[in-house]
Amino acid sequence: MKTVIITGASTGIGKACALWLVNRGWRVFAGVRKQADADALTASDARLIPLILDVTNADHIAAAVQTVTAEVGADGLHGLVNNAGIAVGGPMEYIPVDRFQWQFDVNVTGAFAMTQAFLPLLRQGKGRVVNMSSISGRVAMPFFGPYAASKFALEAMSDSLRVEIAEFGMWVSVIEPGRIATPIWEKAHSQTSNMFDGLPDEMWTYYEKPLKRLLGIIKQTHGPSPDIVAAKVEHALTSPRPRRRYLIGKDAMAGYLLTWLPGPIRDYLAKGAFQ
Repeated sequence: MKTVIITGASTGIGKACALWLVNRGWRVFAGVRKQADADALTASDARLIPLILDVTNADHIAAAVQTVTAEVGADGLHGLVNNAGIAVGGPMEYIPVDRFQWQFDVNVTGAFAMTQAFLPLLRQGKGRVVNMSSISGRVAMPFFGPYAASKFALEAMSDSLRVEIAEFGMWVSVIEPGRIATPIWEKAHSQTSNMFDGLPDEMWTYYEKPLKRLLGIIKQTHGPSPDIVAAKVEHALTSPRPRRRYLIGKDAMAGYLLTWLPGPIRDYLAKGAFQ
């Protein structure tokens, strides 16, 4: 039986991946931060094996390594899906440094720490790493600077790692969804939501129009089911010829096409979207 670890599996893409793979015969360790989320996962499917796993907590990661090692034995680990992530938004001028750092702690350093900790087991099982990025890892839009920066960093880290571990029969893929129907952006559905908590009221003096436009765009945008992402994750883990990158969704393809335009045109289009 092939074994995979999925971080951030309590909701959204992570949960969809966990259920998708367990239904296809994988032994799935599903990382969650709370016991209530672990209980909800096992209620969804008793075959799932929850791990209390905050990717910013070194003790949690060390305990997860011990648990998984005891289970897989000589077979090693066949997949690690670094899915845990958060989204920090707002004008770069007003985002506190600690919030910016938190964005990187989860999306970048957390993925790095998990990968480093589990590479010995992955080497043993000739396993694969799948990093959950975003189209924001290719093109950065206004007011999502911290989030985009973290995804750009994750993409770079993935490219380096893929070449480094190729000689061991291992592989690294990056998933680049556009908007997917998950809870990660629910905070942005109104200007009174948590998205802008902690940012000064002065922010609205200078950025009220584009921020309201941003919130309107988010409200009106409805992404596809996370199952479409889960199917691509399965392909990345099992295909004889996995891709380096998987673009998912029409908006992701549109974002990719933007990267081929000259910089001044990209800036003009991005500015126009928020007017």
